[in-house]
Amino acid sequence: MSNPHPEITLSARNLTRRFGNQQVIHDVSLELKRGEVLGLLGHNGAGKTTTLQMLTGCLLPDSGEVDICGISLLHHPAQAKAHIGYLPETPPLYRELSVDDYLLFTARLRGMKSAAAHEALAQTRQRCGLESTGKKIIGTLSRGFQQRVGIAQAIIHRPDVIVLDEPTVGLDPAQIREIRNLIRELGDSSSVILSTHLLSEVENVCDRVEIMQHGKLIYGDTSAHMQQHGNVSGFIISLRNPPPLSALEGITGISHVEQLTATQFRVLHKPEDNPKGTLLSLSEQHGWQLEQLTPLQATLEDVFVRITDAETAMAGEAK
Repeated sequence: MSNPHPEITLSARNLTRRFGNQQVIHDVSLELKRGEVLGLLGHNGAGKTTTLQMLTGCLLPDSGEVDICGISLLHHPAQAKAHIGYLPETPPLYRELSVDDYLLFTARLRGMKSAAAHEALAQTRQRCGLESTGKKIIGTLSRGFQQRVGIAQAIIHRPDVIVLDEPTVGLDPAQIREIRNLIRELGDSSSVILSTHLLSEVENVCDRVEIMQHGKLIYGDTSAHMQQHGNVSGFIISLRNPPPLSALEGITGISHVEQLTATQFRVLHKPEDNPKGTLLSLSEQHGWQLEQLTPLQATLEDVFVRITDAETAMAGEAK
């Protein structure tokens, strides 16, 4: 079975899942393209782990379909799973084995012949920074190195789709930086989907974002566009010799001025009517001595809170 859209490595359509009487995943659909790192972002308990378990075939959806490289995960699970590498939130490690023995074991589980498994082991150890740990027992390694071994078992068979559930949780800043660099590199040749509640992870690693809340996907866009979502139109200005506040408020196009300090102001304007040029001209004419003009930009945290709060408010109104 060949994939009619080779650039699409994962396609999920209308996934739902119940636990008992409670529906926890509601009609989730998403696509992943080759060479793309997708961040599944949401608060703890939003449904991220359950969704990833369905995308990897570890949990059957109550309804919906998943295709991996054009192969149905429901109807041809073994073929589809051959294209998946999965790191659960708790890495599936045999702590009593050495790193080399464990990774060779996982390669053979993936159906690799002995020679190919040893070749893949050498490449994967180098890729994950595990060259010096091959003979060490996994249980004696630091949390960061155990996480690397977890990623190594997910990629040793060179899968097209790599799924990582909270890959940097519990790591120190240096370990987080190294794991993020590895994820970014993996995204050059494979497709990566990772769940996280860390906004810095999205900013540093992901090309695209899907926000999940209460088991639903409520927002999807590129990371760059997400950062621009709902941005306020305006800027911060510093004037060494500022005029009265009323003079600034009277400039055409300015909708609001807030005085932050004796010389610094927060200026808002309508998106279609930028008064920057007029402000620069008046400053020069009247000797206001403009020292700073910095456009306002919302942080990812601002955007995330704005999107999730808006969804919560809409859900409350619908009840």
